[in-house]
Amino acid sequence: MKKEFKIGNKSVGENHPCFCVAELSGNHNGDLERAKEIVYAAHEAGADAIKLQTYTADSLSLNCYNDHFMLKEGMWKGRNLYELYCEAATPYEWQPVLKELANSLGMECFSSPFDLEAIDLMEEWKMPAYKIASFEINEVQLIRRAASKHKPVIFATGIALKEDIDLALQICKEEGNEEVFLLKCVSSYPTPYEDINLNMIPSLRNEYDCLVGLSDHSMGSTVPIGAAALGIKMVEKHLTLKRADGGVDSGFSMEPNEFKEMVDNIRIIEKALGKSEYGLTEAQMKERHLSRSLFVSADVKAGDIITDENIKSVRPGVGLHTKYYGEVLGKRFIKDVKMGEPLNWDMIAR
Repeated sequence: MKKEFKIGNKSVGENHPCFCVAELSGNHNGDLERAKEIVYAAHEAGADAIKLQTYTADSLSLNCYNDHFMLKEGMWKGRNLYELYCEAATPYEWQPVLKELANSLGMECFSSPFDLEAIDLMEEWKMPAYKIASFEINEVQLIRRAASKHKPVIFATGIALKEDIDLALQICKEEGNEEVFLLKCVSSYPTPYEDINLNMIPSLRNEYDCLVGLSDHSMGSTVPIGAAALGIKMVEKHLTLKRADGGVDSGFSMEPNEFKEMVDNIRIIEKALGKSEYGLTEAQMKERHLSRSLFVSADVKAGDIITDENIKSVRPGVGLHTKYYGEVLGKRFIKDVKMGEPLNWDMIAR
């Protein structure tokens, strides 16, 4: 799989900063103006992209109220699936409007399609990537259609078994699409920290030789910052204006100041990670003069024997290297030397 490509006008990959995505989801609460406010807030918070969800309740479930369609646990316990999706859906007519707004602010805008019609609409809207939700990881037709558009395909792995990931990537390869992201994800809302398993990030990268990121539903920014230290190249977090405003996803969403703090701290971590090869910075090289070296520690005369009474390993590092300490002991000085002079070979009989 490719290790570098573009999502719209923005480059992503191993040699680029983590691509920070603000998920709008259902946090618009049915209000287009609120959705626009969230787009503005994402921009102010440093997001690289806004992500939408392109579906109708009919593309996800049946308008049915028997026991199969009632949620039994979690933050939506007792809700009917169809009603929940009706409430959370982002109207199709809003989506090109929100994309245009995001683009005008310098952000990208893409979406998660949930049926083939959604992919066709996203093509009309010229969205630059497809995010496949983890619950659709086994939807072969959807994956194939998305991959066939030869734009980046981003897979959440929340409920995916290894064979699901294998098949999804195989389909992408069959369609000649190697622009793939795998996002470590846990489909639990909010996610308990002990369930997150960030150590899967390097495992996914090594197993599939592709770009890896994080779709995080835990509270706060600790988990994304930790993932940044493991080298993720994309992070996705839900964004709302205020959790207190309510909404289907508000309970595990970030507020703008929290999203900004996350982005800022990820950028700090990226600077701190630096390069993997051994070497010193220019500043560190300048500081090497404060390391230890051998100095004359007492006034000596020509002919005096070098002993541990008249030389010493001290700072700064302008004399002979300390590795010569044992070699010079027992030799003689060939000139008078004052205490405090760096020991060098010109002083020593050889």
